[in-house]
Amino acid sequence: MALVKKGSRLITVDGTTYRWRLRGRPTYAQGLVQAPLAYAVEHAGTPGTTLVVTTNRPHPGNWLGAPASPVLPAQVARDIRTALAGGWTPQAGGRPFHLGR
Repeated sequence: MALVKKGSRLITVDGTTYRWRLRGRPTYAQGLVQAPLAYAVEHAGTPGTTLVVTTNRPHPGNWLGAPASPVLPAQVARDIRTALAGGWTPQAGGRPFHLGR
């Protein structure tokens, strides 16, 4: 399933362009700081398997005011490289590839 283009950003990692998106508003569990921040990445040209990265920090829009930091493009690039080394094939179809930190 392809990511929604609205609100997504492009990033080029090692000559390949990817699209990544962070949910703008937190889910209920993320708002209560019961679930961590997560974002999705896909190949920009031929979307196939989606990479879902679960971080170890709260969503910046949490309702409890827990300290949170933004997801930076450098971190997204590192996570993409880690997932590729771990066997993620972004242009092949299949179930989402999960990467936890």
